[in-house]
Amino acid sequence: QASAPLHPVTVQCQEAQMVVTVHRDLFGTGRLVKAADLTLGSAACLPVFWSAAETMVTFMAGLHECGSTLRVTPDALIYSTSLNYNPVPTGNPVIVRTNPAVVHVECHYPRSDNVSSNGVKPTWSPFRSTFSSEEKLPFSLHLMNDDWSAQRISTIFQLGEVLHFQAGVNTENHAPLRLFVDNCVATLTPDRSSSPQYTFIDFSGCLVDGQLDDATSTFISPRPRQDVLQFAVDAFKFAGDSSNLIYITCHLKVSLADQAPDPLNKACSFNKANNLWAPVEGTQDICSCCEMRSC
Repeated sequence: QASAPLHPVTVQCQEAQMVVTVHRDLFGTGRLVKAADLTLGSAACLPVFWSAAETMVTFMAGLHECGSTLRVTPDALIYSTSLNYNPVPTGNPVIVRTNPAVVHVECHYPRSDNVSSNGVKPTWSPFRSTFSSEEKLPFSLHLMNDDWSAQRISTIFQLGEVLHFQAGVNTENHAPLRLFVDNCVATLTPDRSSSPQYTFIDFSGCLVDGQLDDATSTFISPRPRQDVLQFAVDAFKFAGDSSNLIYITCHLKVSLADQAPDPLNKACSFNKANNLWAPVEGTQDICSCCEMRSC
């Protein structure tokens, strides 16, 4: 008894696997069991680390491997398996000097813990209490006054004036996000698929209106914040239309702020002086697809 280990079987419950370590003095008698007689689970998985000279035997198995079972309770996910000791008779096959044994092994994983590596900062309230508010991102799109200091009250413009758009997203309960405007289309009705229509941002963030000879449209650089994107578009109307009313629909999206801009997540303006496309952030090559009209 003096040589008996305090815990002959120990279990580490890791993210996707369990590690079971067995002291070969399994019964605390000082007599070491054979590692070959030890298996894990109903599938009888063999240990991954053992030798005749070692006193410890180690099993490593995925949570769904070796015949383990899953039980779900209101508070936890419980993966269960067993450590099996089945001694093979040695010497005289008529007698045995030890009994078989089964040690029940469980790993418990709480169901209410935070599980997203990006969605919640550690200092914030637990994920379970903020989940309902994170199901949808609140996007916004506003017309701003000329100095961008406040939302423009009037929606009436004279041709020759400039429309100042500010797109935003509320990232209060999320990891930092960067906002992009995928496309914007102007129509005579609220239906964005109606005709006639004029798409002035297209191809995943190319402000194509800025290429026209009579336009100075551009994305504003630098951004005021990563979750805000501003752009200016010269006022226009549909030729031959007497109503002088247009509807503008824009598709907004976000990526993680630490994700580098790419051809599908970008804000590119056309620089007439250099005859080149330039991004608000990122390398210039992400805008090359704007010229090819295919991103």
